[in-house]
Amino acid sequence: MPTAEYVVTGMTCAHCERAVETEIRGLPGVRAVQVSAATGRLVIASDEPIAGDAVLAAVDEAGYQAVPAGSE
Repeated sequence: MPTAEYVVTGMTCAHCERAVETEIRGLPGVRAVQVSAATGRLVIASDEPIAGDAVLAAVDEAGYQAVPAGSE
């Protein structure tokens, strides 16, 4: 199962985490989502690799900004 990790900025609480998780779970093929406001990390496990643009758009829809981990 492929995984992808992103750094999300602007999250401060559990509500923020839920907003991001809800948007990411709406992407096709997503199996699991881990979001931490404390670390700013978003980890996605999916059936197939998910396009980075789709992830970034979903995070943006939740009201936050993200970049692939390692590129921040």
